[in-house]
Amino acid sequence: MLRLSDRVNRLKPSSTLAVDARCKAMRAQGIDVIAFGAGEPDFDTPMLIRNAAIDALLAGKTRYVATEGDPAARSAIARKLKGENGIECSAEHIVISVGGKHSIYLALQSLLDPGKGQHVILPTPAWVSYRPMIELAGGEAVEVAGAIERDFKITPEQLQRAITPQTAAIIINSPSNPCGTMYSPEELRALAAVLAAHPNIAIITDEIYERLVYGEHKHLSLGSLPEIAQRVITINGLSKAYAMTGWRIGYACAPGSGGIVAKAMAKLQGQMTSNITSFVYSAIVEALTNGAESIEKMRQAFAKRAMLIHTLIQAMPGVRCPKPTGAFYIFPDISAHFGKATPAASMITSAQSFAEALLEEAKVAVVPGEDFGECARSHVRLSFATSERNIEEGCRRLRGFIESLR
Repeated sequence: MLRLSDRVNRLKPSSTLAVDARCKAMRAQGIDVIAFGAGEPDFDTPMLIRNAAIDALLAGKTRYVATEGDPAARSAIARKLKGENGIECSAEHIVISVGGKHSIYLALQSLLDPGKGQHVILPTPAWVSYRPMIELAGGEAVEVAGAIERDFKITPEQLQRAITPQTAAIIINSPSNPCGTMYSPEELRALAAVLAAHPNIAIITDEIYERLVYGEHKHLSLGSLPEIAQRVITINGLSKAYAMTGWRIGYACAPGSGGIVAKAMAKLQGQMTSNITSFVYSAIVEALTNGAESIEKMRQAFAKRAMLIHTLIQAMPGVRCPKPTGAFYIFPDISAHFGKATPAASMITSAQSFAEALLEEAKVAVVPGEDFGECARSHVRLSFATSERNIEEGCRRLRGFIESLR
């Protein structure tokens, strides 16, 4: 009889992907489901980007390339990061991987060792995959909870208290999945000032939503701050802002110490996936060079949706919810309704039971907060990467469900 590894047996499946899969299965059965689950733009990839990949395919760009990526694509990424983000880097510091998730996985595997008791500070609520990836690399996630009153952001004092001799790294995600909020440049500089005093801590900054910003603050890359730049690993990709989730294009920039982490990530990737699909490299260059107008149109649409969904949700009884200022998520606290029953006699005792009953009885899919961190257990995540019509109808059903609870 085959035996699975303890590593796999301990691993929990992604709750966000599970919700998306269930929605698709229900829709395949003809059920009218309003899906707020998937973190995926509802737009098509801009045509100029698709054409670049088609042209590359027709030109025969179908062979192996360097594991870390095509030189032209890596150079385009480095130019983007240097010119737009202020990060001092070059193509040799870039590794292109199978999505931003793979980039983070490679970075953690390059930094951590099993059995050494290394800690990774994780401001929460946090994306569901950070903790499993930390644990797969042999580390221990140390949650630092951001309060809803502060838009889920941690303070420099909290960060300082969380640092110990075992702290090996920190993951910072701004704009945030699942919160839909972001740190201001001043807040990030304050966190950087704390980290500057601890030179052995690696800083992984997940900036996959950097272009999707709607509030008063501009995005700041931690890798642009000289006092910590040598220890920052910047994660980004084309999935979210360019509506290219299925293309699986992520990248990491790690210029510190002569690119030692970038080289380690490339070495590890060489034994895993090698290069990503070869004819999409041309699409990376095209997107970063000529895609600004297309993504700005999408950003404006998301900004309008952010205002709409926040207006509708904050008006619902017993719901608390910060205003989305980045990404395409909203993360309301629905704990005022714990202890109530639905019309079908289901008891609401948690975010999980709320989400399950909402899907079964109102045909609205949201992601329960439990897997986003201990402090997120009273919340559900809604993605507004869907049409305004769906937002209005979904929120109508959600409000009706809440008002039916007794």
